[in-house]
Amino acid sequence: METKLIPNRREFIKMAATVGGGLWLGFNWKTANAANITSLETAALADAPSRFNSFLSIGTDGIVTLFSPNPEVGQGIKTAFPMIVAEELDVDWSRVRVEQAPLDTKKFERQVAGGSGSIKHSWTRLRQAGATARQLLIETAAARWNVPASECTTDKGVVLHKASNRKLGYGELATDAAKRPAPTNVALKDRKDFKIIGQSVPNVDNAEISTGKPVYGIDFYREGMLFAMVQRPPAFGLRVKSVDAAAAKATTGVTDVVTLKNGVAVVGKSTWAVKKGRDKLKVEWEKINPNAALESTADHDRKFRELLDAPDAKVNRKDGDPDAAFASAARVIKAEYQCPLLPHSPLEPMNFFAHVRPDGVELIGSTQTPERARGEVAKLLGVSPDTVSVQMTRMGGGFGRRLQADFAVEAAEISNLAKVPVKVIWTREDDMSGGSYRPSCRYRFEAALDAQNNLIGYKLRGVGLNAGSPVREDNFPAGAVPNLLIDSQDLKSPVTTWAWRAPITNFLAFAEQSFLDE
Repeated sequence: METKLIPNRREFIKMAATVGGGLWLGFNWKTANAANITSLETAALADAPSRFNSFLSIGTDGIVTLFSPNPEVGQGIKTAFPMIVAEELDVDWSRVRVEQAPLDTKKFERQVAGGSGSIKHSWTRLRQAGATARQLLIETAAARWNVPASECTTDKGVVLHKASNRKLGYGELATDAAKRPAPTNVALKDRKDFKIIGQSVPNVDNAEISTGKPVYGIDFYREGMLFAMVQRPPAFGLRVKSVDAAAAKATTGVTDVVTLKNGVAVVGKSTWAVKKGRDKLKVEWEKINPNAALESTADHDRKFRELLDAPDAKVNRKDGDPDAAFASAARVIKAEYQCPLLPHSPLEPMNFFAHVRPDGVELIGSTQTPERARGEVAKLLGVSPDTVSVQMTRMGGGFGRRLQADFAVEAAEISNLAKVPVKVIWTREDDMSGGSYRPSCRYRFEAALDAQNNLIGYKLRGVGLNAGSPVREDNFPAGAVPNLLIDSQDLKSPVTTWAWRAPITNFLAFAEQSFLDE
């Protein structure tokens, strides 16, 4: 069975138009001005102006639909966005639906699931769209009743005229509302009048998730596509020297074996076939840098201790005279904390679909940064990013891992070499041993106390593995201690590290606050 997804904005509009008439509002995620919102009839959707990159529709059944650019990674954006629209529209939030938009950097301003920025970025735009639709519905009902719009109110998807005890549902008004020009200035609710925002509500997809209906990247299937698994180096700092693929190619269901920049891919008709074929590969590896030694956790621990004791380090912040404060202290307290390399381990392992064709590249899968995936694939293949399309599926967790694009690049590289549409799939073991990790770090804290146990001096040295800066020099207690020194060292390593939720601070906060508590 082929999984169906909405590939682009025009297809979404055509699909939605088939459900019948209603009100459509075209608006642009790059602006927050109500004057730029336009009402449209269903028949006009296919030729809607290109300045609209999103639409809010109200069907004759009263269902509200929003076309959203932001990926859903489990952060609840498909619940939060409808809540914002429903608040201003004054409709039951459960009557609002969200459809996933494809990547389109010319139309959308931000298509990222990361940095906790989606709500902040879209807050005013969505409120304006909801308030505009509400005003159109009020004006339409008032015209039918021949009463002033100021006498009409709304509640849970219904326009009310209390003086005459009349009411009309949004679905009953939607078609006529679409014929009216959208107001250029609408009033937004006072926050004290919010009924939905700020309340605890269940995720709108809970029922579908519980019954297996949403399409995640790992669920995606297209008739005729093949599957692939990659044998990656057994240690960081290695590359392929030679491959004996005879046994793998002889495995039932395996159709091809291709050598990549960072491994060997087995391609075939099922995940089981390619897994069995991969097990039969005989790969000889060599060091990328012949003079470099392979690393171990023990090596990292030893180097961390050396860097903590080194006389020099990068000074991130220095306040007052910390050396003098420690020299005059009645008491000095010291402690060290260390965190290991840690994989992201989302419930859905890495996977991605790619089809490299002469006329363009199609990418489909779970990604927090579709623009990065497009850019890195275009660079690999030497093509214009404009020829690469990216379609986002729902994600089974990310935690920062899917901010990267290596799995999408792998899929595109395999498709290009094997000349087939292919979905690359990582096993859990692949994800744990060959992915990216939260940087390991070690911290040394020192506190100088006077005779009254007041904190008069504070020192923090942090060392990290590919951490960039393993400290946050402006975090508390910086600014609260008169004499302070925060410095750091970064240990470079071939181990791939990456943002793991609140980067650096997720462990630094624990260590720093634990030390202050002690």
